[in-house]
Amino acid sequence: MAVPETIKAVVIEGDKPVVKLNVETPKIGKEGLLIKVKAAAGNPTDWKHIAYKIGPQGAISGCDVAGEVVKVGSEVDKSDFQVGDTVFGLVHGSSVKFPGNGAFAEYSALDSKLAVKLPLKQASSSTLPEGPVTTFEAAASLPVSLFTAGAVLEDNFKNKQVWEPKEPQHDFPILIWGGATGVGQFLIQLAKRFHGYTKIIAVASKKHEQILKEYGADELFDYHDKDVIEQIKSRYPEIPHLVDAVSNEDTIKQVYKVAADTKPARLVQLMTMSEENIPKADRRSNVTIDGTLLYQATGYEVPFGSITIPASPEYRETIINFLKFIRPKLVSGEIHHIPIKVYKDGLEDVPEVLEAIKTGKNSGEKLVIAL
Repeated sequence: MAVPETIKAVVIEGDKPVVKLNVETPKIGKEGLLIKVKAAAGNPTDWKHIAYKIGPQGAISGCDVAGEVVKVGSEVDKSDFQVGDTVFGLVHGSSVKFPGNGAFAEYSALDSKLAVKLPLKQASSSTLPEGPVTTFEAAASLPVSLFTAGAVLEDNFKNKQVWEPKEPQHDFPILIWGGATGVGQFLIQLAKRFHGYTKIIAVASKKHEQILKEYGADELFDYHDKDVIEQIKSRYPEIPHLVDAVSNEDTIKQVYKVAADTKPARLVQLMTMSEENIPKADRRSNVTIDGTLLYQATGYEVPFGSITIPASPEYRETIINFLKFIRPKLVSGEIHHIPIKVYKDGLEDVPEVLEAIKTGKNSGEKLVIAL
């Protein structure tokens, strides 16, 4: 397949994502794959890179991508990937270091170590109920959410890569605030399959209760309830592992309040927040705020707004090993994609998708564009 020299892509222009023609086709390195993009998904990180000026002007946006391999780097093991394979993977769209590559483009460059080969076809419907991953649209919904969930459970909480062990790995519960977010839904599935905890407590809208319990949540608290914190604390005063899968100024304060009273507790948030975000009167010495930043999986240091996050070969290795472990579970259908809404006008739909995510119009589903 002849690869064009220029492509259509969504780039940062001012404070907006804009569809542009004649953008240079991304180059691949020795361990890279060039894919013809068939589907790409939106994430909160995409609009945040634009709104908070993390991404440079002209950078291609988008992190979640699936497509067909059209070119393979010289050092990629040919038993792993070949031209014609269907794959999904993670790219750091809107990146300072690699602004010429992103998911919202006709072609995208993937790091072969952060790509997963699966048999995929194009979806025919514009809504996909949760289920096994068989389409490009379903596969594109996975990378950021699934890889982050794997990192949190293994890297932050030291769960081992074991599938359905008899005994729980931790003799206590985990709380996932934002259980219906992309990361939340995968955290519940993985925590259940890893048998990481005695109980999985989800905080989400009541309307998502059925699907979250099917995934493995044992109990659901509705964050709409004014006394939700009191409800949780009265039943579970000593929760040591907590995830804020929403990670905004309000939710981190709420999750902090439900952390264990006396036992050491670890709260994982998905932005760059810290104890500084907690009112001084509420701070407690037994609660640690931790984080995960999936972009460290690239193996490079990550300029991120006013800070630069150092390269972490260990974090990269964690994600690479997780992908090897989880791929057979995706093939077998044991791990499901979450509900999906498919946009059919390709890259033209990206601005609308990012606005919908920014304004909270999507609930419990992933928004995916089909090319």
